[in-house]
Amino acid sequence: MSFRSQKLINADDTLFIFIDHQPQMAFGVTTIDRQTLKNNTVALAKAAKLFNVPIILTAVETESFSGYIWPELLDVVQQKPIERTSMNSWDSDELVAQVKASGKKKLVIAALWTEACLLYPTLCAIEEGFEIYIVTDASGGTSQEAHDAAVRRMEQAGAHSLTTINALLELQRDWAHRDTYNGVMDIVREHFGAYGMGVDYAYTMVHKALQRGSFPHEAPHPEGH
Repeated sequence: MSFRSQKLINADDTLFIFIDHQPQMAFGVTTIDRQTLKNNTVALAKAAKLFNVPIILTAVETESFSGYIWPELLDVVQQKPIERTSMNSWDSDELVAQVKASGKKKLVIAALWTEACLLYPTLCAIEEGFEIYIVTDASGGTSQEAHDAAVRRMEQAGAHSLTTINALLELQRDWAHRDTYNGVMDIVREHFGAYGMGVDYAYTMVHKALQRGSFPHEAPHPEGH
């Protein structure tokens, strides 16, 4: 039985918020490779869905500036985003009402950009008594200095930094939790580079599991090997 720490995120006490993962916002990001940013954000959403953690999705000035939320993210979340005009999503009565109605006090937030759309609601939510976890590799800033300064400011206010893989493994915690084990491994193999490659290798070469691709690699077997 896993120790239930109040310092860790748990599936039943946490809400995930994805803020402004839209094309025009991503164009301005310089602190992380944009494909890596998308990969991490989609993996984070898959983690929330796997563990049945509620999600709020919000977008800013969609048709006048930012563009539609990445389809890969929408395909995972499959819900209508809250539309805003304010850079600070905490100015949205609809968003704040949904957060409070959830009854969750721990908020895991990823946003574009770090120095505005992540910073502002984080500071406001902390002021209202919420415990905030900012996902630094599913967020990005217009410069490294702006990103780092915003992260420092949020941490100084009481926010906790974590990464996408932190969030996934923190929700799982114990490999004996078999109901989510395979789902976690699917996310790892699809999104987490060397870790996922290692899992594929162990499954197929060590445990002799079938290859997961629809077109498996059929290797020749020379005599003597």
